[in-house]
Amino acid sequence: MDTFAKAAELGIQSEFYDGQGQHRVTALAALAAIVDAIPQPQPKPLLGTVLVARGGELRAELTDAAHLPVRWQLHDQQGAVLAADMCHERSWVVPAGLQQGLYQLDLQDESGAREREPLIVAPARAYGGAFERGWLMSVQLYGVRSQRNWGMGDFSDLADLIALAAELGAAGIGLNPLHALFDDRPQDCSPYSPNSRLFLNALYIDVAKLPELPRSTLDEIEPLLGELRASDMIRYREVAELKWRGLHAAFTAFRTGADPARAEQFAAFRRERGTLLTRFACFEVLRHQFGTPWWEWPEAWRQPDDAQCAALASGEQRDAVAFVEYVQWCAHQQLQDCQLEAERRGMPVGLYLDVAVGVQSNGFDAWNEQIAISRKLGVGAPPDPLNTAGQDWGLAGFNAAGLEARAFEPYRAMLAASMRYAGAIRLDHVLGLKRLYLVPHGYRADNGAYAAMPFEALLAVTALESQAQRCVVIGEDLGTVPDGFRERLADWGIWSYRVMIFERDGDGSFRSVDRYPADALVTFNTHDLATFVGWRGFADLHFKRSVGIDPGESDDARWHALGMLDNVLRNEAIASNDFYAVTRFMARTRSRLLAISLEDLLKVADQPNVPGTIDEHPNWRRRLPVELSAIAAAIDRQALQDATAGRTLGR
Repeated sequence: MDTFAKAAELGIQSEFYDGQGQHRVTALAALAAIVDAIPQPQPKPLLGTVLVARGGELRAELTDAAHLPVRWQLHDQQGAVLAADMCHERSWVVPAGLQQGLYQLDLQDESGAREREPLIVAPARAYGGAFERGWLMSVQLYGVRSQRNWGMGDFSDLADLIALAAELGAAGIGLNPLHALFDDRPQDCSPYSPNSRLFLNALYIDVAKLPELPRSTLDEIEPLLGELRASDMIRYREVAELKWRGLHAAFTAFRTGADPARAEQFAAFRRERGTLLTRFACFEVLRHQFGTPWWEWPEAWRQPDDAQCAALASGEQRDAVAFVEYVQWCAHQQLQDCQLEAERRGMPVGLYLDVAVGVQSNGFDAWNEQIAISRKLGVGAPPDPLNTAGQDWGLAGFNAAGLEARAFEPYRAMLAASMRYAGAIRLDHVLGLKRLYLVPHGYRADNGAYAAMPFEALLAVTALESQAQRCVVIGEDLGTVPDGFRERLADWGIWSYRVMIFERDGDGSFRSVDRYPADALVTFNTHDLATFVGWRGFADLHFKRSVGIDPGESDDARWHALGMLDNVLRNEAIASNDFYAVTRFMARTRSRLLAISLEDLLKVADQPNVPGTIDEHPNWRRRLPVELSAIAAAIDRQALQDATAGRTLGR
């Protein structure tokens, strides 16, 4: 079978039109590299498809190749047999009374042909939220200043932000991803390039708040914090060095004389998270020990093995493994306390968390899920008007064959890891549920190809976990959106993500308030776009040109956009054109959630991240210009209240 035939069998689209309307054909060598990096799907002679039972009975048809009768067994995720029977007809009906969840169906026909298929028993729709209309304060948590943090925002700052947002009438706080990064590479600070989406970034822990932290350690560290608190940029290396020093001191004190109640809480956390937590802790210990990517480790450790991990965790590395688990417990407790604080204040959303589209190939998730995650391929996007060279985000993503082989458990676990703390999550690049643009390592971003994903199955698992966790799901559906894609998301109850900068017609005019869907979050911009002040002042265009990046927009086009903004505000009888006026406009849309950036409220000109840059721009490092305690006074509270009228708590 030639490369093109193999690609077609794997659902890889080697010809497509990019975001600029240009016809693209993936080079043969690049296509071959993509094909080689994706696991081959198992033969499907009997059913030929993943089974999704949505909100009721499912009737599936056996293929013409199946020799009747066909014996089947239904297993739960632990492998226990729940039901078994023989099918004498080509029509197969899911057994009645199954609870919503993930299952495996094993089939064997009279000729001996076998097939294993996932069965997803899903609700009809994702969770829709227990509120009508509200607004969120969105913030890059790392950039928050306070008089007590250690040079970057932390979970205690988040608790204070929750109090402020509730006082202002917000339904919740929107945050950058909180995924675990690499503790020994603090300068690699992008929250969208995680080590693991299953665990938390320990640098958000308020170390001083840990009851075990010795006073002597705090006294040693406190004099070193002045410059870190005063810096306009986060000095991640120094912040991390102090935080890890404090965490090690706290763990030593905990290990030698833990409060009985705290000790039991830690034990309960370890039991609840089970072997996954042990695997993560062992991975971190081994990563430090070997100092190379996991595929270069000794053969015995290149695959996760729970028996070996248990031996490591009870042997000479016992304390090192327990330390990683302790740190995750501390992060969990502090983030959970923030979630509970939002609930106590009656915030109907609470935390709105972002979920990255992929992971670092040398991180834990890629080691832990080597079938479901393709480490040799980077997820990205083809060329478009804003990124004319295309994008390779350097992230490993899920693949269809691997997810099906694992009955979609890796995807479900990823959702649960964020949903357990949140009233809403945003799936970054939700288009990846239908197809992923994959770039093989060593090739340019404009020489990738699209790979089909099991769209309906992923929607079903999303709805399943959303209802289980009572968490709204918002899909970041920007970019080149396939026909019918948004409609399918909406049918499953997954909300749209509408960025006002992009909500424009062909003539450049901004769409009116009645053109926004109800089940959606509306916002003016994103972390990858200019702030309102920066957009009005052309800061993004000028900066990109200064570093040799085509901004995809001329100054004349921006002047035209500003004129179009005036027009749409005037049509709504909104006289001014400042950020509060734009907020008033967005608040009038039908979209049930509105996200208001704290950077825009504070008139910050610089955006958090400029795609396509590394050292040219301080991505993910810039701190807010105002301390947390002074934010309330820096905001025009009356203007904010007037702009969000009808969306605030208690109204």
